[in-house]
Amino acid sequence: MVQVLNRYIAPKALLLVAIEGFLVVFSLMFAAKLRFWQDPEGFARYTEPSSFVLQALTVLITLVMCFYYNDLYDLRGFRILREQLLSVGQALGAGCILLAAIYFLIPGLLVSRGVLFIAIGTVFSAVSLTRAGLSRVWRLTGESKVLILGDGNLAVTVAQEFSKRDDLDIRVVGLVAPGETNSVEIFGHPIVGSASHLPELVREHGISRIVVAIEDRRGALPSRDLVRLRVQGIEVEEADSTLAALTGRIWLASVRPSWFVFSGGFKRSTVTVVLKRAIDLASGILGLALSAPLMVLVAIAIRLDSKGPIFYRQIRVGLADREFEILKFRSMCTEAEADSGPQWSQLADDRITRVGRFLRKYRLDELPQFINMIRGEMSLVGPRPERPVFVDQLREEILFYDERHSVRPGVTGWAQVEYKYGSSREDAYRKLEYDMFYLKNMSLFFDAAILIRTVRIVLFGHGGR
Repeated sequence: MVQVLNRYIAPKALLLVAIEGFLVVFSLMFAAKLRFWQDPEGFARYTEPSSFVLQALTVLITLVMCFYYNDLYDLRGFRILREQLLSVGQALGAGCILLAAIYFLIPGLLVSRGVLFIAIGTVFSAVSLTRAGLSRVWRLTGESKVLILGDGNLAVTVAQEFSKRDDLDIRVVGLVAPGETNSVEIFGHPIVGSASHLPELVREHGISRIVVAIEDRRGALPSRDLVRLRVQGIEVEEADSTLAALTGRIWLASVRPSWFVFSGGFKRSTVTVVLKRAIDLASGILGLALSAPLMVLVAIAIRLDSKGPIFYRQIRVGLADREFEILKFRSMCTEAEADSGPQWSQLADDRITRVGRFLRKYRLDELPQFINMIRGEMSLVGPRPERPVFVDQLREEILFYDERHSVRPGVTGWAQVEYKYGSSREDAYRKLEYDMFYLKNMSLFFDAAILIRTVRIVLFGHGGR
């Protein structure tokens, strides 16, 4: 398995992206060659790099993104080949529609119909054959074997999280007790021996990775054996880092403060900060201009649906604990908190209007926040800002809560695309774990990945409130 942005990604998924990206480009070249079979000069003119590279790149990005949005690179609980091929066909159909829209807006990127149709057919055939062949090859590849050093709750949690990631082809051989034990298994996970025999257990079971999940390490950590195994090429990881890489969140219930101090990440160079702000400003201006017609329609719908103002203003806590007024389209009735006072918004909240329910599902109520981005109060990507009354409660109850205010809050964020809509203190705690993972790995590349996930939520309504 490999790590991207400090999260475990199945190598098979990355291999599929690379192979199918190559197949798209190859199919375009093959289609052009077939189209100009008897006209070498026409083929040379058509594939002139100054124009063909941009055309091919447009097709490549569009089709690969359509594959992604059809879950063709999500290998957890992988589907049978027939279902995969059906999804490939659906993705290519959606890609053709999207390319038609792109060509209408930017005619200079147009690939001739003859070349495009041949290329789409070739892509379907090549991808189908490749996936059929790879599915057989993957059955022959061996699993990576892991030992978990520890026999407490933390060790069991790591084993359970590994079991949820069948896409990684990793098998937990068992747990290793820090001391001598007579136990055979814990919660269904076998105890294969004690830490005093760790090198022998590694050789016996063909282990390639050890996860250290001992909660109290005083006198229990076999440091000498771990160093020797590490030098021999065995991967050795802390449980906190493993859990973060497996789940995309930092498990605050088990992590030690020293882990934050000494682990990698939490880097914010001046260049990244300046570029992030420049992107936010440009995105805010462009987003406001492009969404203006849609915002007019939303405003009319709100006015016709219920009495009250079109926009909703609310005080939130932002960068460095500074308060600001967030802008949203009103999605609730006007006196939603007149009697109850401030409270968490629920998934099935009877205070939400009919139009408001639609707006929340597709995140359209957030469109006015482009203005907050232009003002510098919010970023395109970051932790979602919370109300002062809830911040005061949560900072008293949850350790590290104030750390999320070290960056500008975002219109979207890692917690929003990874976790369900939160409506309680427990949900706020879980979302903070995702926010801390974002702060640890914050980068423009990570922001781009979050935006891609956000587009999927907006288009298909997944994860909306």
